[in-house]
Amino acid sequence: MRRLEHLSKPIKIGAMQVKNRIVMAPMATNLASPEGEVSKAQIAFHTARAQGGVGLIIVEDTTISESAKYIWHTLGLFDDRVIPSWEELTTAVHAYGAKIAPQLMHPSFNARSSLSGVQPVAASPIASRVYKEIPRELTIEDIAKIVEQFGEAARRAKQAGCDAVQLHCAHNHHLLGSFLSPLYNKRTDVYGASVEGRLRITLETIQNIRSKTGRGFPILVRISGSEFEPGGLSIEQTQFVAKLLEEAGVDAIHVSGGTTEKIWLVTSLWGGPQAYNSALAEAIKKVVNIPVISVGGINSPWLAESILATGKADIVAMARALIADPGFPNKALAGNWEDIRPCLHDLSCLTDILADKKISCLVNPAVGTEEEVELAPSPTPKRILVVGGGPGGMEAAQVAASRGHQVTLMEKASKLGGQYLMAAFPPTKQEITLGVKYLANQLEKTGVKIELNHDVTPEMVKEFKPDAVIIATGGLPCIPSDLPGTNRENVVTAWEVLSGQVLVSGEVLVIGGGQIGCETADFIAHPVNDMAPGQNRVTIIEMLDNVCLDELGPQRSLLIQRLLEKGVIIITGAECMEVLEDGVKYRKDGEEGILRGFNSVVLAMGTIPNDQLSEKLEGHSFSVHVIGDAKEPRKSKDAIAEGWEIGHSI
Repeated sequence: MRRLEHLSKPIKIGAMQVKNRIVMAPMATNLASPEGEVSKAQIAFHTARAQGGVGLIIVEDTTISESAKYIWHTLGLFDDRVIPSWEELTTAVHAYGAKIAPQLMHPSFNARSSLSGVQPVAASPIASRVYKEIPRELTIEDIAKIVEQFGEAARRAKQAGCDAVQLHCAHNHHLLGSFLSPLYNKRTDVYGASVEGRLRITLETIQNIRSKTGRGFPILVRISGSEFEPGGLSIEQTQFVAKLLEEAGVDAIHVSGGTTEKIWLVTSLWGGPQAYNSALAEAIKKVVNIPVISVGGINSPWLAESILATGKADIVAMARALIADPGFPNKALAGNWEDIRPCLHDLSCLTDILADKKISCLVNPAVGTEEEVELAPSPTPKRILVVGGGPGGMEAAQVAASRGHQVTLMEKASKLGGQYLMAAFPPTKQEITLGVKYLANQLEKTGVKIELNHDVTPEMVKEFKPDAVIIATGGLPCIPSDLPGTNRENVVTAWEVLSGQVLVSGEVLVIGGGQIGCETADFIAHPVNDMAPGQNRVTIIEMLDNVCLDELGPQRSLLIQRLLEKGVIIITGAECMEVLEDGVKYRKDGEEGILRGFNSVVLAMGTIPNDQLSEKLEGHSFSVHVIGDAKEPRKSKDAIAEGWEIGHSI
């Protein structure tokens, strides 16, 4: 199915001609200037996606009010002074044939008084579940001012050269969406109660925009097909809303789903369903005659084509797939699918934004720094030895080779992947194998010489005669020397379990409740089928007050939920003192206790660096660079970023 005949077709949205059916969905970046203007970094970010072949870019949440900010650097169209920066953005994007539209919004109860100095406002005084500030209920006069602000923002967008605007009415976490949601709109006046009442502010906004931009300027609306919550919007209600929006002159409907209370229904997660809103889009498409855009969990060319070919939507929108690889559209349409850098759904792009950091990506370290990055050929090609074939080593090798260096990668194991191989074993983590496969393909394409089953020694390095050595040998499981009993026969490491070296069954105790410990417990407790006898029973014991604190965000929530559903017992605030023959002695709240009756004890107590080379290579003519866990145990994102950086700079 390499021929993407549906995906490659142009389409009209109102008067706007879009060259293909691939839309870049809006995604927060925290790259705007502190004043809300489009920054140089933001222009470079969007230009890279336009150059990569996307048909239409819907720019991230763009506030209509300077007193309504919800992330560290909220982008805005609230004043004429921001227009020049938007003109730079539209000019840059248009140079590559892409269209562009800001997603206009007011953050409502998700606005933060700490950023704007003003109490948030909303349809009703219901607090944000994220920032926990009770908003002031809007008056009729307030609503009229906000409607006018939306119209003025759209006027500025058109003046700056934008091709359309999109109104954010989805997920109930911004103003128009929260007005539409019965979960957040408890009003009894003309702006509440019935579906028509809750939609009224959006219809008035559309009318105001039309009065300021003219009939030919397209308006898109993003809605939740269903909120998947008791008392929330249903697909039947949204079908009715969609027809009213079409009658009001909306040119396309962008169908999402879910609410921010259950973020895993809004964004793709490890092991989550693919194209999870396509059925909602299909239901909306049945009742309107304008283009319908489907978004959510669309991260492969064949899936995007299938949605269009089966009539579920007219256009597909992608966010994280385009963060991971700006060139996704061009590569997909050219049939070069193996060259698409896959999104692995670790969600660092989202969690960093929530932590008021700039956008980042597990697999694409260049994201957010596109203006600074140039993969230029090296003026002095070097002979480079990379020791270690995990994600950091593979990234370093392929980047260095693509710059013209002669690169050899030596790996101790019989296959590439390093810790990524065991990271793919827990339920929901299969997609990590895509990352290994992609990097392996790039090593081959860039001409990296790969030597497996090589336990590299200092003598081998000297014999190789490199100009530079990159040590990416990863880490080793931590086995505390001060914890008695870890050498017992029934004691194994989480690494051994997840790499398929040992099989544990029956009653299993996992010592360590970090991400690896919890994922190992999830793997061990995973049922084969309902009829399987002797289902494994797992207990986690953790010295901190909670588990999985090194994996914050929605991934953690779902992981803990799975553990509880599988009957995993979690004991926190307990320090292990000794591993016994069938359990462990521990101290909790100043008192000692014993857990017994376990067939196996699994150690998941962290990682230590595995660098046995760098000190032995000091004093030689070649440079030595240590990256990833070999330098300091952290996340795989850090290893890939360091591999990418050294590959660029060496």
